[in-house]
Amino acid sequence: MKFDRRYFLAALTGAALSFAAPAGAQTLISPPQLTENPAKIEVIEFFSYGCSHCADFYPLLSAWVAKQGPDVVVKKIPVSFGRAAWANIAKLYYTLEATGDLARLDGEAFRAIHGQRLNLFEERAVTEWAVKNGVDQKKFTETFNSFGINSKVRRGDQLQQAYKVEGVPTLAIDGKYLAEGQNFEQMLANADKLIAKARAEKPGK
Repeated sequence: MKFDRRYFLAALTGAALSFAAPAGAQTLISPPQLTENPAKIEVIEFFSYGCSHCADFYPLLSAWVAKQGPDVVVKKIPVSFGRAAWANIAKLYYTLEATGDLARLDGEAFRAIHGQRLNLFEERAVTEWAVKNGVDQKKFTETFNSFGINSKVRRGDQLQQAYKVEGVPTLAIDGKYLAEGQNFEQMLANADKLIAKARAEKPGK
């Protein structure tokens, strides 16, 4: 199940929307994208705190990440699909990362939006939430509005377009493949297969 950007506005009003992903193991990324470290296998999760499917996927993905070998690097990229509301929660992710609060509040952000139904899509609301959860207000505000954070959000959206990601959550494997599946478990199983494939394709293997 994924959140489709075509139904973004309806989802903001609370509609439960999803589409069935293809059953095949992979979609080829064309052209392949460069990764930061060619010696490692790079896995990217494209996601948003605003996506209910991403919230459901979060605990499964976290457990899966913990089982990966030292040659696998997992990155998360929040996307906005061009919407200001999702741009703000993408900024939240990068701000928590910069302030050192991400590990503590990553899952809490999902719970706040989808469990407690808090509106974290505006700067004032997200700042109040962060401060209430122990983040220094001055540090959070300065970081949230910094050039560096805004640049990361723009870069994330550029990567979403380069990888041709149409819905979230999506897993990209080593700049070459998008893992598919009819459900989250199948998507992670296919990601394991694609990691093994990417490992075999590395020079010297």
